[in-house]
Amino acid sequence: MRGKLKLVFMLLFASTFVFILSACGKDSAGETDEDGNWKGKITIWDGPRWAQEGDTSGEEGKGNQYFWLEGKIEAFEKSHPGVEIELIKVPWAELPDKLGVNIAGQSWPDIAPVDISGSAVSIDHIDQGVIEPLDDFFTEDELKDFYENALDAYTYDGKLYGIPNSLTVHSMLLNLDLFKEAGVEPPANGEWTWDEFLDTAKKLTFDRDGDGKIDVYGFSTYILPGYYEAWPFFYMNGAQPLSDDLTEFTFDSPEAIESIQALADLKLVEEAAPVSMGGADVGGTFQAWANEEQRTVAMEPWATWAITSTQSSYPTNFMVANYPTGSTGEPVTIGGVGGWTMFHQESDAKKEVVAEFMKFISSTDEQYLMSKEYGIFPARISAAEKEPFADNPEMARAQEMSSQVVMLPRHPEWKKIDEIIQRELQLVFNGEKTAEEAMATAKPEVEALLQK
Repeated sequence: MRGKLKLVFMLLFASTFVFILSACGKDSAGETDEDGNWKGKITIWDGPRWAQEGDTSGEEGKGNQYFWLEGKIEAFEKSHPGVEIELIKVPWAELPDKLGVNIAGQSWPDIAPVDISGSAVSIDHIDQGVIEPLDDFFTEDELKDFYENALDAYTYDGKLYGIPNSLTVHSMLLNLDLFKEAGVEPPANGEWTWDEFLDTAKKLTFDRDGDGKIDVYGFSTYILPGYYEAWPFFYMNGAQPLSDDLTEFTFDSPEAIESIQALADLKLVEEAAPVSMGGADVGGTFQAWANEEQRTVAMEPWATWAITSTQSSYPTNFMVANYPTGSTGEPVTIGGVGGWTMFHQESDAKKEVVAEFMKFISSTDEQYLMSKEYGIFPARISAAEKEPFADNPEMARAQEMSSQVVMLPRHPEWKKIDEIIQRELQLVFNGEKTAEEAMATAKPEVEALLQK
């Protein structure tokens, strides 16, 4: 009886979802004129990227960080009469949750800058028909221009569910002025072991003015769902959060416990990190490293955007370094692939125009420009061959780290899994739990999600 009820419920859910998909598309499907040209509105979400040089308008004087996409929209609309593109501006930190709410409410945009890792959009959404495949809009030769790992990040069950436009890595950023002030040598070629890193962090922790209080700390970072600056440290002994087949939680392994506790103890035992380390203040953490009026932290891990942001906005003398190596002897970093995803469309004619616009903003020239200005690596081989970092050795150094990249697990419940792990990590860094206790708490919660 229970099995029959479950089957009835599943069929009812499936038919209801198909009806919802159909209803979602009707209001925004637009129309096709007698010449076969589609006319109507396209909605795209995006987060802030970069402002034009010298633009100090807007919040905190950061300038208009949407001007690039606004310009592309204007150009596309001009060449496509009757097509209107609405840009919805969403802060990056809010985008996954906002998109999740809108998907649940069946009011998704046509285009959004998300991947299919599970942080905002998952393979479940693909199975439900929320995400459109894009294979029909690319020739085989066009796809050859993308790095294979970039395409893999948007591929599921043999189909392509997004256009990759960027690759990112995380790296260690070292404030060389603070190294010089403390009389400490940075790692040769940006390479070091954990023990060398620990020794360096302790030497970079000092009382600048002789008042008996620490003014500069060797290291800091933050712990927050959806952010992984600290995570390469947790991988350095060969650990990973889930098993390869995504059926078991493995951050409770001895290798993981040792590395998590070691980084937390940088604050809790060695006192080479501020009490704020492990909190959720992203902006404050960055300012402590980069802001000339603060500079209270000598070393921090960041994604590649921080390199160009520092170069353009802060007079910081810095270098890019690997994360320290652990027992494996190999450096590792977390990487990501960014791009554009198309949401469900009822109209094939509209789908073609949406895909055309997505390709328009993902061209070789646009990826080259984004690499230069926004601090990411292009997903197109042709854009990389234009050498966007020929005059930027720090970005070039970070790009070399692409070979060290490991990707986060792609599981439909990853967003919830990540929230559980990050919650427990915060407790470790606050000194409320040991790494072993925290991961023991996380294990049954995560494995319940893995068994769904």
